[in-house]
Amino acid sequence: MSLRVKALAAEQGFCRVGIAPVQALGRVDYYERWLAGGRHGHMEYLARNLATRFDPGRILEGARSMIVVAHPYRQSVPDPPDDASRGRVAMYAWGRDYHKVVKRKLLAVCDRLRDEVSQPFEVRVCVDTAPLIERELAALAGIGWIGKNTMVINPRLGSYFFLGVIVTTLDLNHDAPISDHCGTCTRCLEACPSGALRAPYEMDASRCISYLTIELRESIPEALHAAMGAWVFGCDVCQEVCPYNQKSHLQHDPAYAIRPPGPSPLLEELRTWSEDDYRETLQGSAIKRATLAMLKRNAAIARRNGKWKMESRK
Repeated sequence: MSLRVKALAAEQGFCRVGIAPVQALGRVDYYERWLAGGRHGHMEYLARNLATRFDPGRILEGARSMIVVAHPYRQSVPDPPDDASRGRVAMYAWGRDYHKVVKRKLLAVCDRLRDEVSQPFEVRVCVDTAPLIERELAALAGIGWIGKNTMVINPRLGSYFFLGVIVTTLDLNHDAPISDHCGTCTRCLEACPSGALRAPYEMDASRCISYLTIELRESIPEALHAAMGAWVFGCDVCQEVCPYNQKSHLQHDPAYAIRPPGPSPLLEELRTWSEDDYRETLQGSAIKRATLAMLKRNAAIARRNGKWKMESRK
């Protein structure tokens, strides 16, 4: 049955599938210290439902197994904009909203399982919205290890993939975790523009450019403006420098094909968008996680950074 689960997931385009036991997670003390230190910034939802986050079996009564999948989204990266007119968007948001794409595929796997498995069973499909620590589950299921940049890294796939989880009452065979392969490499720590990677395996989300541009609803501290560079939604720097992403192949679902506003949106367009422009352009896009006001705020900062960059060259 476990092999069949993996085959069905592969048919849906998942590049890696692992199965983990339902058990209490490790590193609970670390997570609690991380919250106590305010490293989560204003993401208060990360401090809620801690009992379930630490014990994922609570999310479904009678849960026995967790099927964790990886869905690739790596594409060819255009040259970064070399003028002050364009911003940058993290690769994961170039196409359709991954929440919808991955969830639809996971539900299709569940439907096929119900057709093939005679015994009754229950499932809960989770894609980034349930109170789960997906990266810990992915490491437990052998998808990859949690690297020094706190991303899940697979030796063949790198880290450009989305995670999805099916929690089920089916009793499946479990996969073994992968050992850490970061070694002595510290490229991600050295490259992080804002110093969010305080130490290996430690992320101060309150300084991360992804947090600042996507999660922070209020003004961005001026001291961090310059570090943001041209980024208006997310940041890929710690992934761009990772050696395992230099080795991985380009692969992505057609749903993630580039759509407006693309990898390098015109900053002046973002700054002058109306509510209608925002809704129509970003329909079905993960970029809608940021409000129109936030995107305009980010674009204004990127514009100033670009001007300073151009002036410094003169």
